[in-house]
Amino acid sequence: MTGFITISWIIAQNLLLSPAVLAQTQEPLSYSKLLKKIEAGEVTKVEIDPAQRVARVTLEGQKVEEIPLFDQNPELIEKLRVNNVTVDVKPTGDNNVAMTILGNLLLVFLLFGVLMLILRRSSNSPGGPGQALNFGKSRARFQMEAKTGVMFDDVAGIEEAKEELQEVVTFLKKPERFTAVGARIPKGVLLIGPPGTGKTLLAKAIAGEAGVPFFSISGSEFVEMFVGVGASRVRDLFKKAKENAPCIIFIDEIDAVGRQRGAGIGGGNDEREQTLNQLLTEMDGFEGNTGIIIIAATNRPDVLDSALLRPGRFDRQVNVDLPSYKGRLGILEVHSRNKKLAPEISLETIARRTPGFAGADLANLLNEAAILTARRRKDAIGSKEIDDAIDRVTIGLSLTPLLDSKKKRLIAYHEVGHALLMTLLKNSDPLNKVTIIPRSGGVGGFAQQSFNEEMIDSGLYTRAWLTDRITIALGGRAAEEEVFGDSEVTAGASSDLRAVADLAREMVTRYGMSDLGLVALENGNNEVFLGRNWMPKMEYSEEVATQVDQQVRAIAVRSYQDACRLVRENRVLVDRLVELLLEQETIEGEQFRQIVEEYTGQNLTSATTSTASTA
Repeated sequence: MTGFITISWIIAQNLLLSPAVLAQTQEPLSYSKLLKKIEAGEVTKVEIDPAQRVARVTLEGQKVEEIPLFDQNPELIEKLRVNNVTVDVKPTGDNNVAMTILGNLLLVFLLFGVLMLILRRSSNSPGGPGQALNFGKSRARFQMEAKTGVMFDDVAGIEEAKEELQEVVTFLKKPERFTAVGARIPKGVLLIGPPGTGKTLLAKAIAGEAGVPFFSISGSEFVEMFVGVGASRVRDLFKKAKENAPCIIFIDEIDAVGRQRGAGIGGGNDEREQTLNQLLTEMDGFEGNTGIIIIAATNRPDVLDSALLRPGRFDRQVNVDLPSYKGRLGILEVHSRNKKLAPEISLETIARRTPGFAGADLANLLNEAAILTARRRKDAIGSKEIDDAIDRVTIGLSLTPLLDSKKKRLIAYHEVGHALLMTLLKNSDPLNKVTIIPRSGGVGGFAQQSFNEEMIDSGLYTRAWLTDRITIALGGRAAEEEVFGDSEVTAGASSDLRAVADLAREMVTRYGMSDLGLVALENGNNEVFLGRNWMPKMEYSEEVATQVDQQVRAIAVRSYQDACRLVRENRVLVDRLVELLLEQETIEGEQFRQIVEEYTGQNLTSATTSTASTA
């Protein structure tokens, strides 16, 4: 069988290769043989192609062959003429030149296409149309009629700021009311306040109420790497604004471009300073900007250039502070419009529990409560969701409770130490709850107070309240030392000790609540601003600094001794509260006070009620 296959393969190769072999055995026609065949009369016709330097020879029997030629072929021409052979010259087109031209054109078209692609991508980028060629154009978002969807009714908690800004809206709608009595509307309004208080929301409300062209831009969008680009953008912005006057220009985070000139090591940023100079000129320079009102927002007014804040540029500065109780209640009413609340939910209670919250914090609080409600598959937001949302916003996300161990017991004694002093001290705010459920960020537990709203909002802290607060902060460390001994105290009170040091130093250096007397040795703003206060300025001598340190230490030592004494005198009560806390993991303030009343015989409920009623 194998031999048969081998023989078949050899026969197939011979059949397939025989024509090629025969073709290779035939000798090709050479130039010399061509001359001989012409003399022999075997050539009937010759076609010469000078472009390709070949001759197509027709032999007798109509057989055509091609042979290569030299540049000059005089003997061939002579032989053909003498033997009367027909000669034709048929040059073919030379495609090399055409292919070269075509290749160059394709390369040009390819480069042009790549350039157009780059320009199109740059024009569609977030930086604005034509960014690659229009560096100096303004990036401000423009709306002929700003339909922001926000009106003054949607802004709550900052009524004083709304009243001042309503004048701007009235001027834009009815300017004759002001011009009739010679009044001039402020050219610029600067909104100043902490983050989250509603500065940008106010600008949106002004645009929505006024119904005039509205330009909005961030201060950082003026500054570029190339010198002069920011100034060009300012010019372009005000040029567009003049064409659409009366209109509003809103610059968010103006401190990015309006910082004090000459600030910084080595002289500062030339590009930013040129941009600021152009902004100053456009706001109040040689040419006026009639009908253009500039509204800017910042939370760092201390770093702004003084020329920017003078009358004629920003004539009016509106403080957008943290909301009071009524303000928080109004904000909660606005943000709860689209929330499904349970019947037992009281917005007044939530507003009283959240002193120091900004509008953004309150909106986030209700949103977190809604998320928890959906996660727990409930139909409406309940009290449990509100409590957990407040804890999540202020302290952190709750984690898995600790197992019964020495660490859990130590944390329980620490937090009960805080909670007991919150309950026993006369000038303390009442306890809201104490828990040993850990939170994200390394918080093993916490004792939470219900702060006096009027005192927090006004900042009128009494010396007794501050002293009790320092004592409360040291209550956890005092409980650890009294129960476990000096060698077993932990680093869990590190944040408490920092708070004690800061509060005691403020009592000594700012509030005049020490033996040093009625002196203010430090200001409230200790942040470093390059170029103006690179080196912190010492406002008192080294001798006074030593006395300040001694007074701070004396306040801390006295408060710690009081905390240890109260824990020592109520050791049985502390043990009972710790056992209950280990069992329940959370004790509400009312239950905690009832247990303390049973042990001490004091009427803490009435004191707590009176304290809460003043809030």
